[in-house]
Amino acid sequence: MKIVSRLRERQARRKRRDGVRGAGRVLVAAYAILALAALGRSAVQILGSFATAPLAYTLSAVSAVIYLVATIALAQGERARTLAWGAVVIEFIGVVTVGLISSLAPELFPKDTVWSHFGQGYGYVPAILPVLGMAWLESSKHAPSHGSQGAATS
Repeated sequence: MKIVSRLRERQARRKRRDGVRGAGRVLVAAYAILALAALGRSAVQILGSFATAPLAYTLSAVSAVIYLVATIALAQGERARTLAWGAVVIEFIGVVTVGLISSLAPELFPKDTVWSHFGQGYGYVPAILPVLGMAWLESSKHAPSHGSQGAATS
């Protein structure tokens, strides 16, 4: 029994150390693409016409940073689970808040952000991605009593 227990423990540690697999990799790739898109958008906006819509362009830059942090944290698997949760939850709150404000008071956003109208300009991916991120984080959480489950298995 001790040998089986040690083997399971070693296997669980190896999986946590190896990072994400399967659906987790697709999620990380989606976050990386959105991070690059948001970074490019915000750089063009800020360098080209920041005075036109400073709030909107700053929010685009903030979203790029959040997507970058989420990408890195999700790619780390179990080691950065708390950071990943924080980034994804902040992203969700941002998308919902900016989405509501930009829809109800469009005069506050003379130019769109990544999160305007719930990510309409990006095919609503910014609204869907944090929900998928939270679902994946929840479904892939490490269950110590089972030893072989973890973030790396999803």
